[in-house]
Amino acid sequence: MTGHPTRRSALVGGTAAVASAVASGRARAEPVPVTLLNVSYDPTRELYKAYNPVFAENWYRRTGQTLTIEQSHGGSAKQALSVLNGLQADVVTLGISGDIDELAQKGHLLSENWQSRLPNQSTPYHSTVVFLVRAGNPKRIRTWADLLQPGLQVITPNPKTSSGGRWNYVAAWIAALKAPGGSEASARAYLERLYRAVPVLDSGARGATTTFAQRGVGDVLLAWENEAFLAQQELGPGKVEIVTPPLSVLAEPPVAWLDTVTARKQTTAVAKAYLEGLYSERGQEIIGQAFYRPLTLKAQARFGARFPHVPLVNVRDYGGWARLQPQHFADGALFDQLYRPVK
Repeated sequence: MTGHPTRRSALVGGTAAVASAVASGRARAEPVPVTLLNVSYDPTRELYKAYNPVFAENWYRRTGQTLTIEQSHGGSAKQALSVLNGLQADVVTLGISGDIDELAQKGHLLSENWQSRLPNQSTPYHSTVVFLVRAGNPKRIRTWADLLQPGLQVITPNPKTSSGGRWNYVAAWIAALKAPGGSEASARAYLERLYRAVPVLDSGARGATTTFAQRGVGDVLLAWENEAFLAQQELGPGKVEIVTPPLSVLAEPPVAWLDTVTARKQTTAVAKAYLEGLYSERGQEIIGQAFYRPLTLKAQARFGARFPHVPLVNVRDYGGWARLQPQHFADGALFDQLYRPVK
């Protein structure tokens, strides 16, 4: 589709259950098959690749309806813009709440109280920002201050297009504010120096990971925690290491169904069930397997050991995305003032 991120059909569900029903003589007239489009941000490919077939099979067993789930991935802000421009998403699973707020406020695609419709402010898991460094950590990067070493190259995606880029930026900004003697002025000076060390701004988190891990550019990648684990897993032992800074941000990627789209397509029931399934124990298990931090106690007990304890600052303590987005990322705002592309 011209102008939109690549869409990929993740699954056509229910085939095993159909065969079983036919074999046992219980086959019956089936409901009309249905298709959902999940428009998501960059680092969720593996999560939904695992979750979609599980949900579709369960949906078939519950309803007899065959479900196809299509995925679209890209930078969160770019994905939201694609939906505003007409991409017919049944559900959006984006990187920050502000991107879904845009769909409510500008596109009128869902209610502005959408976060109250699902548990935990419509956030079925959380993550944080970590450092991914070369094997042996040759630059001895441990803290946010270490990122300002002379000559060090930092890889991070563009915060104007990527939710991962915005979480990285805000984590760095908060760390600078909370440093001894930190102030708005010192935080701005820190960010200006930090982004001076960024040789390229990819449009999304997955692109930044590729730049660092596959192209070998940079000394450190600022990354979603799950992206760092996946890169470490895919590259194999002895290639990269994860460094958890002494302070980071509580990253809360939200989910929502789009009322105007699902009402027109008559997919509201399946779209809502699809998102509710992320809160189930099976959904939380898949979330933990994808290196995101789950919510339920059972999943936390199973996967908690892989996630280091780190103080996580909530952006709501700094006005939330309703304040941060215009203050830092709107055209002409702070990021535009401090960032100068490397020539």
